[in-house]
Amino acid sequence: MADEFDVEFIQGDDREARILVRGLTPAFANGLRRAMVADVPTLSIDTVRMVENSSVMFDEMIGLRLGLVPLATPDDFEYGDTVTLALDVEGPGTAYSGDIESSDPDVQPADENIPIIELKENPGGENQRIELEADAVLDDAKSHAKQSGGVAVGYRHLQKVSVVGDRGEFDDEETNILRGVIETEEGELVHTDEFDNDLTERYPGKELEVEDVPGAFVFHVETDGSMTVEELVLRGIDSIEERADELQEKVAV
Repeated sequence: MADEFDVEFIQGDDREARILVRGLTPAFANGLRRAMVADVPTLSIDTVRMVENSSVMFDEMIGLRLGLVPLATPDDFEYGDTVTLALDVEGPGTAYSGDIESSDPDVQPADENIPIIELKENPGGENQRIELEADAVLDDAKSHAKQSGGVAVGYRHLQKVSVVGDRGEFDDEETNILRGVIETEEGELVHTDEFDNDLTERYPGKELEVEDVPGAFVFHVETDGSMTVEELVLRGIDSIEERADELQEKVAV
């Protein structure tokens, strides 16, 4: 099913990008957005076993912070699979996400510089210390928002801009604001930031026609680092395909 769609990277990087997807209906485009936000599973710390905590923060608060650390999520994991993690840091200093050690080399914090807690030297001279083990479980955002890899996902129609003639000699030229990505008559994809979102800057003195390109949507996707933008899009499409196949099987019965 995913092969029926044409996915094209427009601009950005692995964490934030704009991607053009052709061959979608408006309903499917919204379904894909919802799938990327809620249906694509990620690994997230779910259980913490505290060995030592001499910091000023309660165990539960540290557990909440750990649960928000995004973890790289390989695509060969299944729902409910777990990975054991460990953290052992002594102050004075700050415990960062990069200090977390994983039993699986493919499962690491997506960012190494997320602060977890600042550990100080206690008045008695002993340094504060955190030692714990944790289990990260694969689940999706329908169970908890921390399992969402798509932290910001939106879309809009790809719009085609055509020159239909010259503006009249005495016609006032008003700003024509358009945001997103346009397709020119030559088939070039241009982000509107390149001309300050004002079509009159790119086409001065021209009469223009702007229309939606049928079945073409530009997605602005930002991930938490648990996977790349491309992986999130493709896994979102796969999740819709799986649910469609499941529904077809049930209807056929």
